[in-house]
Amino acid sequence: MSVNKVTLLGRLGKDPEIRRMQNGNEVANLSVATSERWKDKRDGEMKEKTEWHNVVVFNEHTIKFIDKNLAKGDQVYLEGKIQTRKWQDQSGADRYSTEIVVPQFAQSDAFQKIWERDGNGGGGNRDNDDRGNDRDGGGRSSSRDDRGRDDRGRDDRGSSSRNRDDDRGGRNDDRGGSRGGNSSRSSAPARGNDNMDDDIPF
Repeated sequence: MSVNKVTLLGRLGKDPEIRRMQNGNEVANLSVATSERWKDKRDGEMKEKTEWHNVVVFNEHTIKFIDKNLAKGDQVYLEGKIQTRKWQDQSGADRYSTEIVVPQFAQSDAFQKIWERDGNGGGGNRDNDDRGNDRDGGGRSSSRDDRGRDDRGRDDRGSSSRNRDDDRGGRNDDRGGSRGGNSSRSSAPARGNDNMDDDIPF
């Protein structure tokens, strides 16, 4: 049993080159750089080494994607196999090139572009604004309801005072104030529940 599989995560050193072969099929050639960094034990300085990989892509759909979306500096992820190709230079001497080949019938996820995030977070801000508008609207509605209940309470107290003596009217005022206090307390939990939305991660 043997395995010939390569996985690369690197950046393009130049724009992709796409050409058509003699059989009519297209091929894409990429130059992908991978880097490793380490700290030198002798002087404590950071060192970096870059390897350049010649990548050849034969998959038709992948080539179309490369042509439309990739350029120098883009980061890519790819899976392929190592292949050594023999060819002759202008003098007739044999030359050998080692390449990473993405085969024609590769899986759809064998070649991907790593899309950079813009960091703006626009969607999250819009969600927060929407939740804030809901809280403001709910607060205004609750205030209107409280004022409506207070007005009704004052009307009730006014009619009671006309039919009863001052002492009974005073007690009704106390009960009316109690009802107003209960109304203000009943609206508080709704605002508290809305504030919990801010803790939800997006």
